[in-house]
Amino acid sequence: MSVDRIVLAFAGTVILLSLILSQVHSVYWLWVTAFVGANLLQSAITGFCPLAKILKAVGVKPGVAFN
Repeated sequence: MSVDRIVLAFAGTVILLSLILSQVHSVYWLWVTAFVGANLLQSAITGFCPLAKILKAVGVKPGVAFN
């Protein structure tokens, strides 16, 4: 699996998990959803993604989106 797919899968998982937790536990979990969404937006604009940098450092096969 490439860096791109892992980043997207991780973001989707965190968003879904925080939405579930906001319904079950506390509405404040929606702040996690907002943070992930803002991070996705800034990475689309700047091309910088912290998770992609970490995955590349550990040796995961690079994709085309995060260079």
